Amino acid sequence: MHSYDTLLAAITAQHGSTREVHDPATGALIGTAPLQDVAELEAAIDRAVAAQTAWAALADEERSRYLHRAADAIEAAAEPLAELLSREQGKPLNGPNARFEVGACAVWLRAAADTPLPVEVIVDDGENYAELHHRPIGVVGAISPWNWPMMISIWQIAPSLRMGNTVVAKPAETTTLSGLALVAVMNQVLPDGVLNIVAGPGSTVGDALTRSPRVGKIMFTGSTGVGKRIIEASAHNVTRLTLELGGNDAGIVLPDVDAAAIAADLFWGAFINTGQTCAALKRLYVHDAVYDDVLEHLVAFAKDMPMGVGLDEQNVLGPLQNRGQYEIVDRLVESAKASGARVVLGGDPDHGAVGNFYPTTIVADIDPHNELVTEEQFGPALPVIRYSDLDDVIALANELEFGLGASVWSADRDAARTIAARLEAGTVWINSHGGLHPMVPFGGAKQSGYGREFGVAGLKAVAEPQVVSG
Repeated sequence: MHSYDTLLAAITAQHGSTREVHDPATGALIGTAPLQDVAELEAAIDRAVAAQTAWAALADEERSRYLHRAADAIEAAAEPLAELLSREQGKPLNGPNARFEVGACAVWLRAAADTPLPVEVIVDDGENYAELHHRPIGVVGAISPWNWPMMISIWQIAPSLRMGNTVVAKPAETTTLSGLALVAVMNQVLPDGVLNIVAGPGSTVGDALTRSPRVGKIMFTGSTGVGKRIIEASAHNVTRLTLELGGNDAGIVLPDVDAAAIAADLFWGAFINTGQTCAALKRLYVHDAVYDDVLEHLVAFAKDMPMGVGLDEQNVLGPLQNRGQYEIVDRLVESAKASGARVVLGGDPDHGAVGNFYPTTIVADIDPHNELVTEEQFGPALPVIRYSDLDDVIALANELEFGLGASVWSADRDAARTIAARLEAGTVWINSHGGLHPMVPFGGAKQSGYGREFGVAGLKAVAEPQVVSG
């Protein structure tokens, strides 16, 4: 599968119901994706159940070797995978986009393979002895989103396989081909039945996956609303859950910053993947003393970032992946305009143009309770809110139901860390926003979900702890 055409042919040679897949940048037909049903899901669960015992019986080192082989396979097919991802999701090949995402798949696979998780001796006092082991759960259902469809799938698949589980994956409905391609490449080297994928609607296939008594764990990344439905659907079976849900991340800029020095990092914190990232910077609070300076440098950096068709090598920003998301961003920016907020960049989409392109937009002098601030826009529109009192801005940052990430920007790291301790978020970055590391646990607070991914915590999350005492 070392060419785009070969890869596409392998995943679109399906029988039964299909749907057309179109490029969100050009509207061009890419191919057809299967529309599978609950019967096909049950068959996939059958395969996963049948394969799980033998997979779990392998030595931990052997499962790790399989993950390295899967990473090798992804690297060998990296360019066709990136091209398909760019065509279907819309993100450009270059910048922190399609090639970056495919590369991250291999990085996270290798990290999951190589992270040690030894047996822990809990008590050994001469009279009592107890060990803590981490056993496989069984079958893991992995439900991935459309914004980072390959990378987030790996975040779910890699630790699950490492710990001896088998996986049934369900890709997002608007990035089905990306999910199918990733699994097809990995399945060139994995044993039969270990990694399965079913492409169907969330309302039928996704719901049945979360309700299945044969699935011991569900991993889901997506909206808080869908996450709540998964909680309800899985409750009858007491299914284990890891939920990485919506985010409306706040950034707080203190008055001691060098505005020119932080402009690029502010931009990428907010606009990576054209703003379509759960842990992107989505509301920026800037102290009055540096407000105009930060705006000036941020706009100067942002206005030169090329947006366009993903396969054009010079572009680093692409379209919104689907028209529904485009309409959400447009509605929220129009709400800000109507309130009297000042648009300092963008905000003027060509609604009749081909593709779901919404221009890079920065909105200043906006009320902190405007919809563009309080709702997750999930697109290239950043509200910048002026503040003067630190206690007040911390209260504003914490008042929403979301708590995925946050950031503090300051020349004084100790002061920034003191503020970080007061923020209600799963991760608080200092002088950056949104950077992830495969060994650093990641997950949300409040209604941004529960459970942690990555590193040792991520391995433990897809295992059943068992104490052996005596």
